[in-house]
Amino acid sequence: MAEPLRVLVTGAAGQIAYSLLYSVAKGDVFGPNQPIILVLLDIQPMLGVLEGVVMEMMDCALPLLKEVIPSVNEMEAFKDVDVAMLVGAMPRREGMERKDLLAANVKIFKSMGHAIDTQAKKNIKVVVVGNPANTNAYICKKYAPSINPANFTALTRLDQNRAQAQIAAKLGVSNSSVKNCVIWGNHSSTQYPDVNQAVVDLNGKTMPVREAVKDDNWLNNEFIKTVQQRGAAVIKARKLSSAMSAAKAIVDHVRDWWNGVPDGTYVSMAVPSDGSYNIEEGLIYSFPVRTKPDHTYEIVKGLTINDFSREKMDATEKELSEEKNMALSVCES
Repeated sequence: MAEPLRVLVTGAAGQIAYSLLYSVAKGDVFGPNQPIILVLLDIQPMLGVLEGVVMEMMDCALPLLKEVIPSVNEMEAFKDVDVAMLVGAMPRREGMERKDLLAANVKIFKSMGHAIDTQAKKNIKVVVVGNPANTNAYICKKYAPSINPANFTALTRLDQNRAQAQIAAKLGVSNSSVKNCVIWGNHSSTQYPDVNQAVVDLNGKTMPVREAVKDDNWLNNEFIKTVQQRGAAVIKARKLSSAMSAAKAIVDHVRDWWNGVPDGTYVSMAVPSDGSYNIEEGLIYSFPVRTKPDHTYEIVKGLTINDFSREKMDATEKELSEEKNMALSVCES
């Protein structure tokens, strides 16, 4: 057996974590031979709930789960952490604007950045889930200068999964038959779900999604809006934000980052821009990436971008740049 991995989940008494923790602890993320120490961080008022979650994790009697450590102390919780899933944040309620969320959450992620910088392992892998996720990840990265910037990512896999599911439903195929749907930009209603690289296995043949769907009007309009507004639709329907699907997407994101994906497959992750596709360097922007078994990734280069895509990609970049500037002004005030 390998040495246990120390995995931190923030917002551990919340809804997403409740769907996430079992999958992490039973081996869905890091594999069937990797022991786990779970560190569960939440705020003081949630301590009672957190203790209940710890009891449940113990009662699952999972072979890989070596220890469960509840905490309400950020600096203690981040000590020697290998992987951090930053789920905890003020949730978006119906009718809330993203800028309201940003002001409330950005200081939380500044503080976490400092804790990561001073306490965590230097090769820590971080995925930010709490919204606005891209900008929170940017702030976290900024305030952890001793950590490789590439180790900070934000979750857009949920959007990719949503896009893939829409295509699969439209064509009447399994979700696994669709691959290489790309999410560009922000995890917000400006994101651009792009099927120009996507392929589908249909009737024993692999073909481009556009060729299979045969409906550019749907792909360029209704499909994009459905994916962009899916989070708001879930909130409207259940009066709470996505939890089960978000947890599944976190599992997918970290599993693929940790283990790599097959050749010819790429996945969407919001990562620090290196200037690819003329996106402002340093922004946490969702790109198609190839992940490798050594826990690294690279942005997929050289994809053809048409005028329609360019306009959508630039619009979501503009929003991210504005969010970044607003977040910096909050942090520096």
